[in-house]
Order: sequence, then C-alpha cells, then structure tokens
Amino acid sequence: HLSGSIDQAGHSFDSYPNGIAALFGENAIPTAGLLQIIAFVGFLELGVMKDVTGEAEFPGDFRNGALDFGWDTFNEKTKLRKRGIELNNGRAAMMGILALMVHEKLGV
Repeated sequence: HLSGSIDQAGHSFDSYPNGIAALFGENAIPTAGLLQIIAFVGFLELGVMKDVTGEAEFPGDFRNGALDFGWDTFNEKTKLRKRGIELNNGRAAMMGILALMVHEKLGV
C-alpha cells in the first residue's frame, strides 16, 4: 500500500482491504471513489486511447505518429511475431489475475 492519506478525512490506503473486499464489504471503498475510478477509465477509453491520426497498422495501435521505439524498422514477419508475443503475455496476465481471484475466494 502507498503511504499517506487518500482523502481529506484522513483515511489512508492501508485502511481499505485488498482484493474484492475493497469493492464489497464493510470496509469497502466509498461509492464516490469507485465512480471516480470508473469515470477516469471511461475518459481514457473515450478520449485518450484511440487512433487520432488514422495511421494505425492494427487494432490497439495507439502510437498516433508520436511513439515508435523502432517498430517501423522491423520486417512484417518480426512485427507479427512481436504482436503474437504481446498477445500471449496479455493472456498470461489474465490467467494470473484469475488465479489470484480464485485464491482469494478460496481463502488458502
């Protein structure tokens, strides 16, 4: 947990539980806080994370002509390989978080 207070009332990050208990339960994050999180994610989805310039090579390409990191220097075979690796990393992350949620619900 981060140190310091999370609001002007003096609640700290440590005063809220981990995992799903932070959303539901007696010590859950207040509804206004959850709405702020949802509104921020919505803002990112609708306003920031989109192809503004129309230069996207594939779905999820949000470089918008600004960030390259050498992507344009790769040949098509290397690009497909790297995109496959990234897709598999995302799948592994989803399986990991699912395992953490199951572990939390089982209480082991």
